Amino acid sequence: MALQTTFETIAIDELLDVAAQKKADGYRFVQVLCHFVDPGIDVVYSFMSREGVLENYTIKDYDRETQTIPSITGKYLAAFPFENEAHDLYGVKITDIAIDFAGKFYDVAMDTPMTVITPEQKAARDKRRAAAAAKAAKEAAPAEKPKQPAAEAKPEAKPAPAPAKAQPAKDVELEAKIAAMPPEKAAKFRAAMEAKAARDAAQKGGE
Repeated sequence: MALQTTFETIAIDELLDVAAQKKADGYRFVQVLCHFVDPGIDVVYSFMSREGVLENYTIKDYDRETQTIPSITGKYLAAFPFENEAHDLYGVKITDIAIDFAGKFYDVAMDTPMTVITPEQKAARDKRRAAAAAKAAKEAAPAEKPKQPAAEAKPEAKPAPAPAKAQPAKDVELEAKIAAMPPEKAAKFRAAMEAKAARDAAQKGGE
């Protein structure tokens, strides 16, 4: 039969209530597991139910500089070696451990050895921090006003055509007389007028 597991994220101030409830329900304490995720630490508390289900409760991104975690040894005394280990190897600050070795549970050559990172990891961390800082600065900067589109040049208005010159009154009167003539007579009259106009133009051109 496969092991059944569950995972749930909890806040630090929920831990003691979770431990008390598990104790009341007959759960067995299994372990406290730390996972260094740089720059924080995930602290996982595991309990086994009577039915054999392993339940895991994670305090995510624990900050060693600003946070402390209460001990669950008031409900599960067997947790004391795990809590001392979390302190010595990861720097997790746990208060009120029933059996507290005060940092001497392990004889280590350096403080919090499980949080040491390689140069490559440090470079990647610094890169992430720089990117996050640049993003924050960009979001904090006032947004630039969108540039107004250049006004389109209006086409030059074409000058209105000059009004047609009015015909002299004499020409108007002549046209009226021609219009009143019978068509055949009017045609002959127009032909005679055009011939006369042509002769006059020829004479002016020869002068």
